[in-house]
Amino acid sequence: MQQRRPNRLIHARSPYLRQHAWNPVDWHEWNPETLAQARREQKPVFLSIGYSSCHWCHVMERESFDDPEIAAFLNAHFIPIKVDREERPDIDWIYMQAVMALTGQGGWPLNVFLTPDLEPFYGGTYYPPTDRYGRPGFMRILREVHRAWTERREDILEIGRELRRALQAAVQWNPSGEDLTPVPIRQTVEKLLASFDSRWGGFGSAPKFPPHAALYFLMPLRRRDRSGSIARVIDRTLTGIACGGIHDHVGGGFHRYAVDHAWRIPHFEKMLYDNAFLADLYTRAWLTNGRPFYRYVACGIFDYLLRDMRSPEGAFYTSEDADADGKEGMFYVWTPAALQAVLPPEDAAWVIETFGVTPEGNFEDGTSVLAVVSVDPDEEPAFLEPWKSIRARLLEHRNQRPRPHRDEKILTDWNALTIAAFACGGAVFENQTYLEAAITAFEFLWDTMWDVTTQALYHRSMDGERGIKGFLFDYAALCMAAVTLYEVTGRMDILERAVQLADAFHDTFGDTATGGYFDAPADDRERISPVRESFDGALPAGNSMAAFALTRLYHLTGEERFRRRFETILKLYMPVLNTYPENLAFMTAALDFHLTEPVAILTALEDASRLPAVRTELMAMDLWYRVLGWVLPGRQPGWLPFRDKTVRSPAATFYLCRGFVCDAPVTSMDDVRKRIEAIVRAMPDPRSPANDMFEKDDPKHDRS
Repeated sequence: MQQRRPNRLIHARSPYLRQHAWNPVDWHEWNPETLAQARREQKPVFLSIGYSSCHWCHVMERESFDDPEIAAFLNAHFIPIKVDREERPDIDWIYMQAVMALTGQGGWPLNVFLTPDLEPFYGGTYYPPTDRYGRPGFMRILREVHRAWTERREDILEIGRELRRALQAAVQWNPSGEDLTPVPIRQTVEKLLASFDSRWGGFGSAPKFPPHAALYFLMPLRRRDRSGSIARVIDRTLTGIACGGIHDHVGGGFHRYAVDHAWRIPHFEKMLYDNAFLADLYTRAWLTNGRPFYRYVACGIFDYLLRDMRSPEGAFYTSEDADADGKEGMFYVWTPAALQAVLPPEDAAWVIETFGVTPEGNFEDGTSVLAVVSVDPDEEPAFLEPWKSIRARLLEHRNQRPRPHRDEKILTDWNALTIAAFACGGAVFENQTYLEAAITAFEFLWDTMWDVTTQALYHRSMDGERGIKGFLFDYAALCMAAVTLYEVTGRMDILERAVQLADAFHDTFGDTATGGYFDAPADDRERISPVRESFDGALPAGNSMAAFALTRLYHLTGEERFRRRFETILKLYMPVLNTYPENLAFMTAALDFHLTEPVAILTALEDASRLPAVRTELMAMDLWYRVLGWVLPGRQPGWLPFRDKTVRSPAATFYLCRGFVCDAPVTSMDDVRKRIEAIVRAMPDPRSPANDMFEKDDPKHDRS
């Protein structure tokens, strides 16, 4: 048998690319040399995009890219290029738009055929090696594309040119001349409530992804909604997700999505960004109602990330695979016999009943994904107390199984989301370990990813080497994390870094013609179109994150340039917000934050060591429409909100300001609470009265 030799991806930094290093396909990386080769040889490019924890990417690799016949045909007639979508979200975005235009759907693996000038003319997602599942076989597609390129090249080139023009036109918008109004906020509430799954939580039907953007939009509105419907939408959704199998009850953290409407059966990969968002949301939900279950879920995510996803330097890895030892989900599932072998009989019986484990199973080969049948808020202690010791024994046993592959690259944007979550969680739960984790990860990113000389941020670090210039979302997410970290530490140097980042992304990505920002520098000749996302999906659009960072910075610093830049984003996106605001729920949340005129709570302390205690009380007020500023001994900030703010009490002096107009200072936390409550009571209801949409007479539907 001939010994297999690696291809050039053996030298790649990306763990996903390395997974393909032993394929017989002569893979290239996306770089100027490869693209020049395609133009020189006038061969079409076969571009395959995926990520290391993608189950169907692994399937297609085993079935097709490891097949010698398929590989030989690819090598002879195409330039095969592999791209890690997590490293190059810009390339992924362009060709995902193209495939969706061609086929009406997208996903990963994303497989696209390009002309030598990188213009797409045909593509799709997963292809089986031969015709099945109602899909054409990959080998047949390769032959047909090669025949078309040979016999009808001019037709193909024209398809590519048309798609290129369409992609370029899709990112060129005209900004609105109208003033910013709350109309998109009311529309988003109505559309989300209309699509709400009142039985299981979440929005729409299967497959179901954790609705990060929708929850970030709705959470601040719950105290303003006089009907209580928004609060129940949030609680039912958070409870449904946390009870379901999408939640790793044994190890903590969440899988990427559920294939069913009840959140029971997950697609098993674990992504850092999902867990960052959900940790933050459950932390804030606990602030709102104090449910022990929410605290258990949030801390379970934090502990999972610290235990399994933290690098030696203190940053966080990207993802864990869906597969272990070649089988999807096998690391996570259980049978009655497996539980009985690990636990005492009484505990095993309790787990089997509580988590719905049956001899038939709910997954493959008679195995079960653990999903809580129900958790009543009044009975949460009865669930959490026995589960705490039982899950520790199950986790110890599970850790002896073959583990899923872990993608150990470090991404700036996903780490930034994680830093913000740990900062908030550390402050809310008074957990110094969480707070120190946030600070350590932030300092790593600043020392490693930020180039002081060029004022540029990098996107990826792997094996101790940084690479790939940062994208808008990197800058904006790290800016947002810096603001959050400042609010819980009072460290002015961190707030100054947030200002640096905001100015840097304005200079790097700003669209001088229409306002707003591109997601990647618009002058890169390797891209056939500028990149500008118009949808808040699993990750917010870069402009959505930038808008939130800018409005928070504006209300902290009073710097007018941040307000102007925020407004150019919103006016650029206003046509989308007025038509499909629910597709930009995170940006709509930023609009709501800005129009509501958040409260700047500026606290002057004579003794900086009192900051943690004061911070805890301030954050316990559960006010989303606020920024926290600190006047501490030493250097006084020169920004407008901080001027003339002095200590008037040995304990603390509080200045509550809206629109940079401040009330008389107070020195009592009770006075702060009273003023905050008065402000919240005066805020308008975000929706008009409507009939209650919940099944009041059917208690089994209310899982919250």
